[in-house]
Amino acid sequence: MQTLPLVLDDVEAAVDRILGRIGRHIVLGLPLGLGKPVELVNAIYRRALNDHSIHLTILTALSLEKPSGDSPIERAFLEPFVARVFAGVPELAYMQALRDGSLPANVEVCEFYFKPGAMLHNRHAQQHYVSSNYTHAARDVFNRGCNVVAQIVAKRGSGAGTRYSLSSNPDTGPELIELLRASGRPHVKIAVVNQNLPYMGNDAEVMPDLFDLVVDDPRYTTPLFPTPKIPVTTADYHIGFNASALVRDGGTLQIGIGSLGDAIVHALKLRHSAPENYRAVLGDLGLLARSSALIESVGGTGAFEQGLYGSTEMFVDGFWHLLRAGILKRRVYDFWALQQLINEGRCDPQALTADVLEGLDELGVRVIRTKDFEILQHHGFFRDDVRYDEGHITAPDGARAIANVANPASRRVMARCLGERLRNGIVLHGGFFLGPADFYEGLRTLDEATRASICMTSVYKTNQLDHNPRLYQQQRRDARFINTGMIATLSGAVCSDGLADLRVVSGVGGQYNFVAMAHHLSTGRSILLIRAVREADGKPAQSNIVLHYGHITIPRHLRDIVVTEYGIADLRSKTDSEVAKAMIHIADSRFQEELLAQAQRAGKIESGYVIPEAYRHNTPEALERRIAGYRAAGLFPAFPLGCDFTDDELVLARALKTVQAKAHATPKWKLLLDLARFRAADIPASTRPHLARVRLDAPATLQDKVARMLLVEALRAGGT
Repeated sequence: MQTLPLVLDDVEAAVDRILGRIGRHIVLGLPLGLGKPVELVNAIYRRALNDHSIHLTILTALSLEKPSGDSPIERAFLEPFVARVFAGVPELAYMQALRDGSLPANVEVCEFYFKPGAMLHNRHAQQHYVSSNYTHAARDVFNRGCNVVAQIVAKRGSGAGTRYSLSSNPDTGPELIELLRASGRPHVKIAVVNQNLPYMGNDAEVMPDLFDLVVDDPRYTTPLFPTPKIPVTTADYHIGFNASALVRDGGTLQIGIGSLGDAIVHALKLRHSAPENYRAVLGDLGLLARSSALIESVGGTGAFEQGLYGSTEMFVDGFWHLLRAGILKRRVYDFWALQQLINEGRCDPQALTADVLEGLDELGVRVIRTKDFEILQHHGFFRDDVRYDEGHITAPDGARAIANVANPASRRVMARCLGERLRNGIVLHGGFFLGPADFYEGLRTLDEATRASICMTSVYKTNQLDHNPRLYQQQRRDARFINTGMIATLSGAVCSDGLADLRVVSGVGGQYNFVAMAHHLSTGRSILLIRAVREADGKPAQSNIVLHYGHITIPRHLRDIVVTEYGIADLRSKTDSEVAKAMIHIADSRFQEELLAQAQRAGKIESGYVIPEAYRHNTPEALERRIAGYRAAGLFPAFPLGCDFTDDELVLARALKTVQAKAHATPKWKLLLDLARFRAADIPASTRPHLARVRLDAPATLQDKVARMLLVEALRAGGT
């Protein structure tokens, strides 16, 4: 008999139950990103804040925060935007305390992943960071004493027919719960219902008895945390188009969040809808001249006739755009031999024939076990009126045979049991999702059949092969696992998550898992994206391609493909000399000679080597020239997958970026001299609403007067 959880209508009552069951030492495990039940977490935190006999440890990753801005001008710009885009979204109280240093001594927050760069200067966060592969996160949370597990869920049905969906976050929770159950450790499992979550089925759908407590009240159905888009730069577009040509039709794709992922999706959509135009762009970007052999070998430039299958830890909105564009359409099935026959063109999912049974026999399939039968029937391989019992299959006409594919007589009976076509194929397996508001709305409004083709599941499945190697080898054919790094060395090692001074920028997440998996898959490739140069706060440009670096995320023995805005470096199976040369070829030309000299001093490149002429013009100016015409034609928009900013906000945001750059680059005496010549009476009326938005319409301080002057100039230059 199914045991229903205790259903409550208030989070405070849930906290009372936790304290009654667990006591005053709470170790709270929360999902990464979107899945945190904010109201419940805040209620637990308030109890600990008001009662120091309660010790609270929060174990989680990617605690989401609304953007706020670093300066008064940035804050003034963002306030109306945040009020509009994040209206009604609850905030984590512990994050504000973590930010302002008011976290009480009886509360600690341990995370295994940060929003990139968000915690660089936070001592508590840095000291309590737990370095963990995503696939080890459940284990590490358990090992640190977790005794309360909580997340938001979606709900369907009522009474005995109630079902819950882990929706955005089936990534680690079920695995953690199994560890707790097996251990016998006292613990509490809590769900808070938020009906704004898209109801995702398949592996994300769970029975009510997974939880001890469920908090279900309409006031907890709050808006989901959105992640606004950031603009795609010229360098991002070059990287995105370079990477897009390495994706093979009929293959597997993993991408991440951010402007680089958006650039890749935009390029893939162009490739699919207008392949001739796509190839023209690649030609003008110089990619075909440099990397045509590699593209032909591992990627392509044509439309996606077979389509792509997504196997990714993070289901970003880019995949939703690929689904809508008819690109994410290759379906996979959960029986290894059937999937292999489909891959080899020996089984048409739309028209099953008895030949498939011969194929299964040739692949070595023998006895069909109960679980095998259930999977095959789920996928329509066997008709719904076929029965299986005690190792035998019974056809609709009553014929019965032993369930052994190697037996010719059994195959003749099974042939009468076949369905017409396969069903319930999956176009994407993902561990968690996070994105803009229109993405959530898109998932909520998908038709049931399309939503059923998306399987949110554990990262134990998505991020490695261990769970079912034979099946995943077949499903993840021609896998292109595309991730982002910060710094790459001339040995092909990549730093993606931290600095040489030990500070953590983000976390390894699942990157190492996917890179290692690419090497295990016979047709898989890891593609790491690196912006060749970084420029910030008016400082001189620095190369992100370096001789060596004091912190490494991906070691050189896992080097594969590295992509920058200047090209593609294929590093797999290459010598150290070949790797160093390839990395220099995709570095910014301002740094190439010094990199070459360093490699030669290290004995990795012969002394007489000269960088070929074709690679000696890697400059930002060259990048701009190559896309100028396409940008003017609207092919390279700043926000290719949509934007939450209004047109006026975009104008102001671009101008503020110009102001920041000029303020850093201009000597103070020059700014003051320019200010002396500036006449407030000459300020165009068209700029005054923008000045008022950032509270510079009546500046009182000298600093604000300079900022107003620079902003007016930037707005004028932009045509305002």
